[in-house]
Amino acid sequence: MTEQQHEVQSHRPANPRAMPVPDLARLLSAVGGQSVTPEMIEADIVAGAPTNADGTIDLVHYCAWVVKEMSARGS
Repeated sequence: MTEQQHEVQSHRPANPRAMPVPDLARLLSAVGGQSVTPEMIEADIVAGAPTNADGTIDLVHYCAWVVKEMSARGS
């Protein structure tokens, strides 16, 4: 990807139904008050977090999965 393509892509509005892992990490870090890294999200994916067929993440489905996991652990 050229620098210009990356710049255009970075100014495109985020699609909450299909977020790349790095974008989701930045969003969650910005709104959650805690740092969330792409590696943390990748670990969730390995643990069973849902992904779209193209590897992106649906924000609503991911958040629902996190809540389900937290309640299962008694957090």
